[in-house]
Amino acid sequence: MRVRMGRLQLTLCLTFLLMATVTFGVPPKKAIAVPFGRNYFPTWAFDHIKYLKGGSKVHLILDKHTGTGFQSKGSYLFGHFSMHIKMVPGDSAGTVTAFYLSSQNSEHDEIDFEFLGNRTGHPYILQTNVFTGGKGNREQRINLWFDPSKNYHSYSVLWNMHQIVFFVDDVPIRVFKNSKDIGVKFPFNQPMKIYSSLWNADDWATRGGLEKTNWKNAPFVASYKGFHIDGCEASVNAKFCETQGKRWWDKKEFQDLDANQYKRLKWVRKRYTIYNYCTDRVRFPKPPPECRRDRDI
Repeated sequence: MRVRMGRLQLTLCLTFLLMATVTFGVPPKKAIAVPFGRNYFPTWAFDHIKYLKGGSKVHLILDKHTGTGFQSKGSYLFGHFSMHIKMVPGDSAGTVTAFYLSSQNSEHDEIDFEFLGNRTGHPYILQTNVFTGGKGNREQRINLWFDPSKNYHSYSVLWNMHQIVFFVDDVPIRVFKNSKDIGVKFPFNQPMKIYSSLWNADDWATRGGLEKTNWKNAPFVASYKGFHIDGCEASVNAKFCETQGKRWWDKKEFQDLDANQYKRLKWVRKRYTIYNYCTDRVRFPKPPPECRRDRDI
């Protein structure tokens, strides 16, 4: 009995030590809702932005004359950026609601969410893309597993030195790992501002431009709230963040997804992905080098 108890204690001890040394990925910190004016300001067509409840909610309005948009007051090197959005309802074909990060120079970095409208009864398409050093062409498209025009949903980006993760309601839908060691540029030294806009793109957005915007349904309205920014603010010309390596997103648990997060990512890819540049052999006869590391192939 003593021998068995001793073995059991040893097993438990080894298990504890093993668990203590394993790095687990965890979801980002909970986003904190703040008024629009805390972090953002309008950039064009000011009369097409409507403020509700003291700026805690905002409507972007698109009509035949113009869309509208806004941007962050600050520029950021790494962090967690989140927005709660309710998309244009009904027949939204031809419209695009965009939420993205972008740097300011010609060889820019960019991290994109683009929501492509559709005819009534057909699903929205969410397109993501990553630009590094001015190079994009990394489009992925998914159908969402819910109607994004019925309720607010969270769309967020976690960006650190190790990875960029796109989340929808805390479900990871895409990962772009730092693959500089295999010759793939990664955004790390160009501060980015956060932008959002609602605009007409019926030359390409829905079925490659075959479906045009039906202006009889205008005005089109996308609704926003939350306006969460938790990033390292830096000047536009900064090359590094003063607190780099010291913020919560720099910790080990945010350097990779854990097994459950990868399982959910696999679920999205298997059931909802409709296009992935990594598997497009017409455009890329040889898969881009980052695709295997990002688990896209």
